[in-house]
Amino acid sequence: MDAIPAGALDISVVVPCHNEAGNIGALVGEIAAALEGWAHEIIVVNDASTDGTADELAGLKATYRQLRVLTHRRNAGQSRGIITGVRAARGPVIGTLDGDGQNDPADLPKLLLHLNRADAPVGLAMVGGERVKRKDTAAKRYASRLANAVRQRILADGASDSGCGIKVVRRAVFLDLPYFDHMHRYMPALVKREGYQVEYQPVNHRPRGAGVSKYTNLGRLVAALSDLAAVVWLGRRRRDPGPVDELAG
Repeated sequence: MDAIPAGALDISVVVPCHNEAGNIGALVGEIAAALEGWAHEIIVVNDASTDGTADELAGLKATYRQLRVLTHRRNAGQSRGIITGVRAARGPVIGTLDGDGQNDPADLPKLLLHLNRADAPVGLAMVGGERVKRKDTAAKRYASRLANAVRQRILADGASDSGCGIKVVRRAVFLDLPYFDHMHRYMPALVKREGYQVEYQPVNHRPRGAGVSKYTNLGRLVAALSDLAAVVWLGRRRRDPGPVDELAG
């Protein structure tokens, strides 16, 4: 597939990854297959991987002309990887999914169609995935349920699965969101903070192929507590001017 010129894209898919050799090659192929017939680009942000991820991505360039590879010189985390990709993207809609292959790229067209449907409510800016039949350990599922319950009680953002990596968001809205580390876990609350609507669709979930998770349950909990406080603070500090009028003449 030839590279598609800017302005002609339906979607830019952003995949942040760190040490995902053995996963990323198959994932890129699945994204390309899922979006066959759609004008798309695939942006993989290599977050200073130290394994064979960079070599694997370099080998994919000749096969997938729509693939763009951006590389962080220093490890900066998943949220920074997503932001790097979004800023470089040329499509009006951003699709995101995790680099470990647990999100199913086959769900991307469904989310995109739901976002762009004719009867979508005014202000719909994001469609997030909600994982069904999660393929994680019992401990990880329990920790996730607990974190979601606490977060929902505090933020009331309507998200029952905030950790799901697959979603589609309008790029212009994404670029208006405040950046902080781990902000990708609070996308529904942040999008709603800007006055937009968020909807959800059930998505598939798969076991991790190669490699190991970059997070521990304790690490997630510690980060979540400080991040929740930040998101609450941001919500309280927002001031809405309402519609903006321009003086004619």
